Amino acid sequence: MRDLGAGFGYLIKGQRWVGRHGRWFGIGLLPGLITLVLYVAALVGLGYGADDLVDWATPFADGWSSPWLGLLRTTLTVLVFGLGLFLAVITFTAVTLLIGQPFYESLSEQVDRTEGGEVPESGLPLWRELWISARDSVRILVRVGLYSVLLFALGFIPVLGQTVVPALGFCVTGYFLAEELTAVALQRRGMVLKDRLALLRGRRLLTLGFGVPLGLAFLIPFVAVLLMPGAVAGATLLARDLVGPEDEDEDPAPGPYTLDKD
Repeated sequence: MRDLGAGFGYLIKGQRWVGRHGRWFGIGLLPGLITLVLYVAALVGLGYGADDLVDWATPFADGWSSPWLGLLRTTLTVLVFGLGLFLAVITFTAVTLLIGQPFYESLSEQVDRTEGGEVPESGLPLWRELWISARDSVRILVRVGLYSVLLFALGFIPVLGQTVVPALGFCVTGYFLAEELTAVALQRRGMVLKDRLALLRGRRLLTLGFGVPLGLAFLIPFVAVLLMPGAVAGATLLARDLVGPEDEDEDPAPGPYTLDKD
C-alpha cells in the first residue's frame, strides 16, 4: 500500500516542480488548451446526439410499453455518454502529448536536468519521435478499447455494474494515463512500448497511485489543462524511480535503432 501513496506523491511533486518553474508551466499549458477545445466540442456533440444514436440502435424496442422503453434507452444513453467520457479521459493525454511533443520533451529533459544525473536523449529527429508516439498511442487505444467494451458489457450486471465496474474503469484509466505520461521520459531512455508496460506492471500500485487520482481530476476539463504540465513533470520523476539510477548508468540513452525496434 505504500506504493499507492508514493505514486500520488509523484503527482504532487510534479505540480510543485512546475510551480517553481513558471516558464515551463506556461509552455505546457498551450497543447492542453488546444486539445480541450477539440474535446469539449466532441463531447457536446455526443451529448446532443447520444439519444438519437440509441434510438437508431434499438429499433426492436419501439413497441415496448412504458416505463421499459424509457428505462432501456435512458440507461443506454447514459452508458454511451459515459463511454465517450471514459475514452476522452484516456485519449486526452495521448492527443495532448502528440500536439505538445516538442514542448513536453523539453520539459521532461529539464526535470531530469534539475534532478541531477544523466539527461538521456533519443537521438531521433522530431518527425520520427512523433511517428513513434502516434503509433504507440494507437496501440494503447486499442487496448483501452477492448477494456472499454468489456466494462461496458459488465455495466449491465445489477449492483456489480454500478459499483465494482466504475472502480475498475478508473483503475484502467489511471494505468494507461500513467503509461502515456511516463512514455515521454522512458522513450528517451530507449524503452519501447512492450518494455514500458512490463515496467509499469512490475509496480502496479505505484502506477495506480499516480494515474488514478490524475484520471479523476482529468474529468474536470479545465483542471486537466492546468495539471498537464505538472503531470508530465511528475511522470518524469516517476520514470526515474521505475528505471533506477543503476539502470540509467548501465544503459545510457540508446540510438535511434533501439528506440524504434518495436
